[in-house]
Amino acid sequence: MRQNGKITIWNDDKGFGFIKPYNGGKDVFVHIKAFKNSRNRPEINQVVTYSITKDKQGRVCAERVLRAGDRKSQKSVDHLNTYIWILISFLLTLLFSIFTHKIPAMLLIIYLALSLFTFVLYALDKSAARRDKWRTPEMTLHVFSIIGGWPGAMLAQQILRHKTHKQPFRFIFWITVALNISTFLWLIFSGEIIF
Repeated sequence: MRQNGKITIWNDDKGFGFIKPYNGGKDVFVHIKAFKNSRNRPEINQVVTYSITKDKQGRVCAERVLRAGDRKSQKSVDHLNTYIWILISFLLTLLFSIFTHKIPAMLLIIYLALSLFTFVLYALDKSAARRDKWRTPEMTLHVFSIIGGWPGAMLAQQILRHKTHKQPFRFIFWITVALNISTFLWLIFSGEIIF
């Protein structure tokens, strides 16, 4: 029998939280894997319907969780389109600058290597968060973004759904992107890149 409730606690880094049943009783544990659409992250105060089950240790938990209007929101589609537009625009600018000999091709390799490394850092951090292990410091993630790994960070945030809701982190991340792109454009137009 399905029940109704509201998410009252949610830890996005660890991927679990608690639902307060509308019919009273104890809060019910819920894991991200219990949601039908786990790419669209749960949020506090979302209304949900769910079934009750027990885990391997016999603890009560929710399964087959659905949110009200559980489908990809237009807002998240718009965000994804914005990220794709930024990445494609940057890549085209980078390739055009290489083609016109404004910058050396080595810069493309550097961006790709830093992006791959930053993506791996995000993946390791998400894995550590799920297992409650030592985390990669946020400052480290920001440093790799500002020195050129931001495309990998942007892809990791969207593909892995990691660090997408923590507002202070998101704000600083966008500052690192703006600083890196600004420096890149300044170097192109000033002719200061030397390899």
